[in-house]
Amino acid sequence: MTSKERARRAVKFQGPDKVPVDLPEPYGSDFLHVGPDPHPDWRPSVRTPERWEDEWGCIWEKLPGDKTMGQVKFHPLSDYALLETYRFPDYREPRRYESARRAIAEDGDEKFVLASVPLSFIHRLEYLRGHENAWTDPYLHPDELSGLLDHLADVAVDAIRNFAEIGADGIFSCDDWGLQDRPMVSPEVFREFFKPRYARVYGVAHELGMLTFLHSCGYIIDLLEDFIDAGLDVIQMDQQENMGLERLSESFGGRLCFWCPVDIQHTMVHGTPDDVAQYARRLIDAFGRFRGGFIAKWYPSPEAVGHSWEKIKSMSEAFLEYGREIYSEGDKPK
Repeated sequence: MTSKERARRAVKFQGPDKVPVDLPEPYGSDFLHVGPDPHPDWRPSVRTPERWEDEWGCIWEKLPGDKTMGQVKFHPLSDYALLETYRFPDYREPRRYESARRAIAEDGDEKFVLASVPLSFIHRLEYLRGHENAWTDPYLHPDELSGLLDHLADVAVDAIRNFAEIGADGIFSCDDWGLQDRPMVSPEVFREFFKPRYARVYGVAHELGMLTFLHSCGYIIDLLEDFIDAGLDVIQMDQQENMGLERLSESFGGRLCFWCPVDIQHTMVHGTPDDVAQYARRLIDAFGRFRGGFIAKWYPSPEAVGHSWEKIKSMSEAFLEYGREIYSEGDKPK
C-alpha cells in the first residue's frame, strides 16, 4: 500500500497493511504535512523574538529563552463593538497555498496529505476576546458569540476549499477542550455554541472528499460522542491515561480513529524505556484492533515536555515493530 492508502484505510476501518505512523527521522511518516502561507500582503506591526503580531491582530509575548508558544497579551476583540471594523484574515487568497501546492506535486501522490487549517474555536476565541470574556460569552453575550463563531467557521471553510482544490486528503486543526479531569466547558455549552460550527466545517470537508483530524488535549471523553456526531474522523490525543485506554476503546473504538503518542505527561516522562514500549503496544491493542483505528505519533517538541531521545527511540521502534504484526493474521492483534 502507499502511505496515502494505508492512512485512509486505518481511518476508515478498512484494513491497512500495518499501523500508519507519524514519527521523527529515521523512523519515517506516512503523512505529508502542509499548511497555508501568510497572506503575501500582510505586514505585522511588531516582530521580535519575544513579541509579535499574528494575522488576526493578536499580540503575543514570551520571556527570553521560553520554549513555549507564548501568550496573547493584546486581544483585538476585547469589546464586541470592535467587531464592526474588524477585518478577518482572508483565506480565500490563492497565493497562500503555493508552497503547499508545490509540496503536494513533489510528493507524487505517495503520502497522505494533511493540511493544517485555521479552525480553532476555543483558542482563537480566547486570543481575540481574552480568557475571561471567552468563558463568560456563552452567558453574557450569546448572540455576539454565535456571530463570531460563524465568522471563524467561514474562515476555516475558505481554507478547506482551497486545500481541496490542490489535492489535500485531510484537514487538521487544534482546540484543547480539556482540563486534567473534566472538559473546559459543559457538554451543554459545547453542544449549543461549538458543535454546530464543527459540524458545518466537517460537513464541507467531507463533501470535498477530505477526512477530518483534530488535536485536543486534556480530559475530553465527555465531548467525544458529540465530535463523532459532528463528523470528526480522527482525534489526536497526547494524553490518554487520565481517561483510560480501555474506557476510550470500549466507548469509541471502531467509530473514531485515535492518533496518539505514548501519554506525554505520565509514561513518557516517568516510565522506563521498557514501560514506554509496552504502553505503545497497548495503544495499538486498544485502538487498532478494529481493522484500523490507530495512527502512531510522536510529540514533536520533546524538550518542552521532558522527553528523552532514548524513550522516543523505544516508542518509535515498538510502534513500527508491533504495528507490522497487528494485521498479519486477521484483523485482531496477536
